[in-house]
Amino acid sequence: MRRRSLLELASFAAGSGAMASLWPGGVRARPTSRSLPPARPLARGSRLRALNPGTWIEPETDFNPLVQRCEAEGWILEIPEHVRGQWQWFSGTDAQRCQALEEAWNDPTLDGVLYVGGGWGAARILEAGARFPSRSFWSLGFSDSSALLLAQWRAGLLGAIHGSTGGPDEQWQRTVSLFKHEPTAPLQGRPLRSGSVQGPLVVTNLTVATHLIGTRWLPSLKGVILILEDVGEAPYRVDRMLTQWRSAGLLKDVAGVGCGRFSWQEDDILPGDFSMAEILEERLGDLGIPLVLDLPLGHGLPNQSLPVGATAMLNGDEGTLGLIR
Repeated sequence: MRRRSLLELASFAAGSGAMASLWPGGVRARPTSRSLPPARPLARGSRLRALNPGTWIEPETDFNPLVQRCEAEGWILEIPEHVRGQWQWFSGTDAQRCQALEEAWNDPTLDGVLYVGGGWGAARILEAGARFPSRSFWSLGFSDSSALLLAQWRAGLLGAIHGSTGGPDEQWQRTVSLFKHEPTAPLQGRPLRSGSVQGPLVVTNLTVATHLIGTRWLPSLKGVILILEDVGEAPYRVDRMLTQWRSAGLLKDVAGVGCGRFSWQEDDILPGDFSMAEILEERLGDLGIPLVLDLPLGHGLPNQSLPVGATAMLNGDEGTLGLIR
């Protein structure tokens, strides 16, 4: 997953209290029961803040389309100046980005954050010691921000949504529905291994999650429906990452697997190589669990939103993934 290409492909534009530490001793495995209520539905007057946890963005980036989308729902979106900051290839130093994250999470007037930009840097915020208050809190992002979504769920905190602030109106309206606790349509993919399972969703970029293996921020995958996507990685590199997951035993207790969009350069495949579809089937198809490919999410369009930790049903016979309310 190339840092700069990820940034260019990531779509954007169109109280205090007990702390949930992301360090040893304060981290909980995926909760078996939800002790916290879900994040409250967004309504007119809800306040959101944009954060850029990764690579710097162009200073002239126009956020007006996103602000207008929020205004249409009656939401107030703050665009702090540090979103357009730059330190080396990041939007600020690790300490500055960590502080921005914690300030947003601890602001009792805010209902959530929208992660904009992409590239690389979110995991460095975690390594810098980011601490989340023990509250359900909306957060929307994907790509590099997957690290923060996974860490949020790893800490037992609800409200993380894997999705984009950009894209067509239909895609955005699905995200709006999730923010409002409204029903959403099942996603349709290509069925590959039969069976039907229920479980909490863990949705992530494959490369980002692979680099959290062995850290305190990767959630338990026992009984989950794992949804993967990636960009800019040749099939042989996806093979290498999935082989690491298999060798580490991370897939042995997964209930089901779905794959979103995996894109790469044509010259990454040589004559006689596996195609991407072939390597996904070869590495994931022998687990004895439902497998669905080509779900409409990931880098590119559409990138349909999914809530991390929400209970879902994966149907390997029909190729569908739907939320269970």
